[in-house]
Amino acid sequence: MSRAHDTSEHYVTVERTARFVTMGASNGQPAEAWFVCHGYGQLAASFVQGLSALDDGTRLFVAPEALSRFYLDGPHQDVGASWMTRENRENEMRDYLKYLDIVKSEVFSRIDGAAARITVLGFSQGAATAARWACRSPVHTEKLVIWGESLPPELEDDEGLKRLRAMKLVSVGGTRDEFFTESRRNELRERLNRLDVPFEEKSFDGGHRLDDRTLLEIASQARRVI
Repeated sequence: MSRAHDTSEHYVTVERTARFVTMGASNGQPAEAWFVCHGYGQLAASFVQGLSALDDGTRLFVAPEALSRFYLDGPHQDVGASWMTRENRENEMRDYLKYLDIVKSEVFSRIDGAAARITVLGFSQGAATAARWACRSPVHTEKLVIWGESLPPELEDDEGLKRLRAMKLVSVGGTRDEFFTESRRNELRERLNRLDVPFEEKSFDGGHRLDDRTLLEIASQARRVI
């Protein structure tokens, strides 16, 4: 009869090469900088194209790509990326928050981003990533858009609530979204009301995807508050 052998986990920090994609006003002084986090199984280059309706020459879009890539199901073995799993989640979150800080510093070293109004948008799995970064990073986020997903639970501490209340929070979902259902939207609505976090809700006729008209509405509201 075989016996179990004692094992122990150890961790090291390694340097690795990460990829991010930009679109729009990549030099000079953009009026707005949008940091956008893709969903599960997506890649940055294709995701940022989904925001092309907003590319009017005054906005810079920065799409970091999640650090964990994998082959998608299907005959052609396309590649997607994931921000994290439940395995070793605290280290995963710490790593990608540090990564996003580095991306922001790298981008703003190339442009005059000091006066740019910052919007952070996360779609699907990327919504939790975007929310954590907006609430845990030194970045001054004017608007946080969570699209097709709820907020992560750990942002209910004092620092998280302080940051959420200081920015404009927008929750977006499609009327036929099979993941971010009406039931889940109700849960988020009740939770934010209980926490006294101001927010705006937007919906569109569609499923689990971005929507040009809704994006344009969100962007035009940002312009009107100036």
